This record gives sequence, C-alpha cells and structure tokens, in this order.
Amino acid sequence: MKVLILSRNIGLYSTQRLILECRKRGHNVQVVDPLTCNLIVDNHNPMVIDNSGMEIKADWVLPRIGSTATSYGAAIIRQFELKKIPVITSSQALLQARDKLIALQLLTKNNLPVPKTGLISPLECDANLIRREFEFPAIIKLLDSTHGLGVILSDSLQNGIAVSEAFVRMQKKFIIQKFIKESAGQDIRAFVVNGKIVASMLRKAPEGEYRSNMHRGSTGSHIELTTEEQEVILKASQTLGLEVSGVDIMRSEEGPLILEVNASPGLEGIESVTKVNVAGAIISYGDQLARSSLNG
Repeated sequence: MKVLILSRNIGLYSTQRLILECRKRGHNVQVVDPLTCNLIVDNHNPMVIDNSGMEIKADWVLPRIGSTATSYGAAIIRQFELKKIPVITSSQALLQARDKLIALQLLTKNNLPVPKTGLISPLECDANLIRREFEFPAIIKLLDSTHGLGVILSDSLQNGIAVSEAFVRMQKKFIIQKFIKESAGQDIRAFVVNGKIVASMLRKAPEGEYRSNMHRGSTGSHIELTTEEQEVILKASQTLGLEVSGVDIMRSEEGPLILEVNASPGLEGIESVTKVNVAGAIISYGDQLARSSLNG
C-alpha cells in the first residue's frame, strides 16, 4: 500500500516509528509537511499538490499534525476526505480535539466528567466571577497550550486575577480550571486505537513540578485501569470522533476526570514505558480502513 504521513518533522520518534512499521509491512510510505501542500478544490478532480508540483496520492492517510498547523492541516485532511481516501483522523475530529474548550463542552454534553472550567471574557477580566466560582490554587491554561507550556498553577486568588488580567490584556484565550489536589503532579495517559485501549501508563512529575508531561521530565509506569476509567476513556475518544487518541485522565475523589483528549499523541513515552507496539497498532488500523474502502 501507499501510505501518506502528514508530519512537520520527519525526525520525530513518533514519525520514525510509524515509518518503520509501514516498511515492515512492505508499504510505500511518504512523509509530507502539510504546510508545504497546495490544494485545488474542484468538483471533478480535487487535488493535493506537493511543493514540486506533483499530485500527492495515497491508499490511506495518517495525520500527525501538531498545534502549529491545525487549521491548514485540517484543510489538507478535508481534501483527502473529498477524494474518498481513508484518513485515520478526520478534519472535524482534529479541530474539535485541538480546541480545549470545544472538547470540554462536547465531553460535558455527553455526560463525561471534566474538572470545573471557566472561560473568561476576552473584553474584561471579571475578578468577582473568579472569586465566586473558583478556589485556589487553580490551574490557568492557554487554550493553545501544548507539552505543559502555557499551563500555570496559580496559588492564590490575587495571583489568579493578575494572571487572568495579563492574558486578557495580551488577547490570549485561556481557561481557569479546578486544581485536583489529590492527584497533583500525576495523571494517566491511555492510548486508544479503533475503539480499544492498547496501552496505558501513570505519569508522575518530578519533585516540585505540577505538570506531568513526559517532555517536562515526568516518569511513567504501567497502570491497570478500572472498568469505570476504561469506559470514560473510550467514550471520550468516541465523543470527539477520534479513532486514534491519547486520553489524559486524573483520579479524583469524585472518580476519573478527563483532562484532555489528544488527536496526535506522542509514541515515545507510551511505547518505552509499556513496551506495547502502539505504532504497529495504528498502521494495522490504517490498513484495515484502506481494505474496507477498496472492498466497499
């Protein structure tokens, strides 16, 4: 099969693992930076053209699109959808998952548990609203945060108001979120492929750090999920329309709470900790989609 991986960085661990698993199966794999693609929208022959002027063709497409290319990347995905080429992550699912507020709204609409969250008006910071609705410490998070960047643990009401006022002044979209004290510095990452949890790990932040991202030096260990946690994780991925996702949850006194559903989760941490061939599971699913498309 001819497989197209949309990635801005061919050197990333995740991209390299996916290339390797494709080659193990004898596939012809091509990696293309989505920002270098051009589109021809046409009723009869919609095309995706690379920077050399050649039309990009594939049996199926695997988007690995980061936060720096979400909007344009979604347009590229949509073009392949117009051409009836199977894509592992749909354009709509990518957009829904990447916007943290939209994702949280969709999750709550489907009765899935999330931490209490507030979106502050971009026109004016309402200090009384923050004082009334949130206890401190609390989490203040930019909507486009990634790898823990733009995530702040605000330890007091005064600090929370000051940070919020600064973000409003800078015209940054952000949310305020309840801080789950009993799980401070740790969360669970579960990797979902085609409606199944293929791997899960507990991530623990280093001493003095509250963000449990592996990019920030957290350690991981294998963890067994409860039945309730499994149900929440699978429903969260399904709710956002994702067939491949990394679902982050936190154990709280109220039960599992969904922190984030990642449409392009990294493979290095989960594979190194669990020893599960997650990349292989993704490629096998893509092959399945392509065969179903050909037979359908």
